[in-house]
Amino acid sequence: MSRPSPFRPPPPVEPPAVSAEMALAYQRYWRFNLRLIAGLLTLGGLVTFALPFAARELNEISFAGFRLPFYFGAQGAILIYLALVVSYIVLMQRADRILRQHADAPANGKPQPSTS
Repeated sequence: MSRPSPFRPPPPVEPPAVSAEMALAYQRYWRFNLRLIAGLLTLGGLVTFALPFAARELNEISFAGFRLPFYFGAQGAILIYLALVVSYIVLMQRADRILRQHADAPANGKPQPSTS
């Protein structure tokens, strides 16, 4: 006969209720986030995998005195990855600001102007 465990997990915590408008704002926020991540990962994948396959065709193009495949292999891809990270940060800060405006909006439904 097994004894029940003396440890009882706490009851699940209910999330706070949000208005339909705020729920829609959260839904838009996450949809934007997922699309942004998918787009940036696609660009990163193209830089990582498609450019090396097209290196022979790109060998005729030079950039800053170097052949384009060498440039991408040496530093161009890293710069593109950094640009992808910076663009994600900037766009998500903008999305966070918009979501915060919806959360801080008064009950009449008009968002307050941003102070930052």
